[in-house]
Amino acid sequence: MSNTLISLRNITKTYILGEQVVDALIGVDLQILRGEYIALMGPSGSGKSTLMNIIGCLDTPTSGEYWLNNKEVSQMSDASLSEVRNTEIGFVFQTFNLLNRLTAIDNVALPLVYAGIPLSQRTERAKVVLEKVGLKDRMNHKPNELSGGQRQRVAVARALINNPSLLLADEPTGNLDTKTSYEIMALFDDIHQSGNTIVLVTHEEDIANHAKHVVRMRDGQIEKS
Repeated sequence: MSNTLISLRNITKTYILGEQVVDALIGVDLQILRGEYIALMGPSGSGKSTLMNIIGCLDTPTSGEYWLNNKEVSQMSDASLSEVRNTEIGFVFQTFNLLNRLTAIDNVALPLVYAGIPLSQRTERAKVVLEKVGLKDRMNHKPNELSGGQRQRVAVARALINNPSLLLADEPTGNLDTKTSYEIMALFDDIHQSGNTIVLVTHEEDIANHAKHVVRMRDGQIEKS
């Protein structure tokens, strides 16, 4: 099996806004190896969010090839992309995206419901990942009973529940205070040490410094580092 997890080859993304043509990505080439920890940085309008959406199979390129875990996903149908998102990628967002009516353990187990995993297995696997992120004593609390940092830990646990090939984090500390941000980034460091591949999107240098490699974008292209 190839040691390359992500291979982007000459990726372009063009949007038509009325009569205006916007080139969001222009000939992007990027290779990410298994077990790497990458930060994607750039000013607003640099293309980093568009690139993140393509890496996360939330959007498709206008042209070019995207290979994820030996599958070419750039030409897949929406249904196939959905399957890839559910099995290959764990998402962590700035806004946590938790369901308020569900406990921590039920929020974490939710992706397994869609995967058709029986309840007993879902509960057991959710317990394991919640312990991994330091929330053993908060499993039955609902989001409004948790701090911001604890809610983000629940979100991280949910992202890990399917043992994804890739953990994709979009501004994961954006809604957190400085101390809690450091705690969450320490958690990402631990997850990386366990062998997970992480792509982190951030505009903060101190957060990006946790990654082993920083990819900087400007005007739809990767700046040569």
